[in-house]
Amino acid sequence: MRRNLLTLAIAFVAALAGVAIGCRVLMPREPQASDLHALVHHDIRLDPAQAAALDRLEAQFATTRATLEARLRGDNARLAAAIEAEHRDGPRVTRAIDAVHHSMGELQKATLAHVFAMRAQLRPDQAATFDRLVVAKLTESGR
Repeated sequence: MRRNLLTLAIAFVAALAGVAIGCRVLMPREPQASDLHALVHHDIRLDPAQAAALDRLEAQFATTRATLEARLRGDNARLAAAIEAEHRDGPRVTRAIDAVHHSMGELQKATLAHVFAMRAQLRPDQAATFDRLVVAKLTESGR
């Protein structure tokens, strides 16, 4: 009995460690629109109407992002439960991984839609600077 409890405890800790490592390694921090939003306000001279439009877009996207991030957290919790239940790459783990990937993709698509909506508020000369900021943010390393 004692050995079984020890094995169960070790398996549980290993499962949690696997999820934590997987989240850090397989799910690198996505560039946040709010980071880009701050850069735009700092690096691009906006007129008052543009600044107001971008602030509205950011406020609208904050709700969308929060919803999608909550869904992703739920999917990660279900993945952790599946790992704990199966202790292997079984069918429940596979379904949970697919759900995590789907939610990650939806968050990325929504983020890009927001980025393009921001870009649409800019003049061509501002858009060129914006494009450079986006590329720099997406290719940034050492996070």
